[in-house]
Amino acid sequence: MTDLQFIITEDGSHTLFRADLDETYHSKHGALQESQHVFINNGLRYWMETRNKEQVTIFEVGFGTGLNAWLTHQLATEQKLQVRYFSVEAFPLQPEVWKELNYAPDDRTFKAIHEASWNVSVPVSEYFTLHKLEGKLEDVSLPELTDIVYFDAFAPAKQPELWTYSVLEKACVALDTNGVFVTYCAKGQLKRDLRSLGLRVETLPGPPGKKEMVRAIRL
Repeated sequence: MTDLQFIITEDGSHTLFRADLDETYHSKHGALQESQHVFINNGLRYWMETRNKEQVTIFEVGFGTGLNAWLTHQLATEQKLQVRYFSVEAFPLQPEVWKELNYAPDDRTFKAIHEASWNVSVPVSEYFTLHKLEGKLEDVSLPELTDIVYFDAFAPAKQPELWTYSVLEKACVALDTNGVFVTYCAKGQLKRDLRSLGLRVETLPGPPGKKEMVRAIRL
């Protein structure tokens, strides 16, 4: 992995800066706020409010700092929701990096999420089973009948290969009927591609510092 720099975002939480991409892992306007708004509130909470199920399968594109996984675990524990959480990451963070992130100092679950073995299912807690996939999205198999896709890749301008029609199709095909695709990105091409793939696209207010985000439902 290339050198990373720690940045304190506007809500006080960390993000990381990748010099080779000239890009941060999260919004500089607030890493924690962004994840909570996009993936938890408009992804998982929305799914819970509109689906009468006690178990959810989530696939995340971009494990990164583990922030989305940790926030999902928190809500799952609070709501007693069984979560099967799959996440793909081509460049896992080393311990000397993730141990310095300030999302959850001394939190056992955050530590367990990062220390979980790759490419196997690991029961992190009573309500949360984690399966981290090391590799590129293009090369891994997605779980069938996924309920929610957290699409948290780097921005299209930085990693265009992850926003192609064929890659989006792979993620969307894995979704169950009425499954939810959610991302911070609101590019017009993304919305056109999602509609072409048979999803109903919603443009929603974005997190602090970003006007819009996208949620799409597989019909």
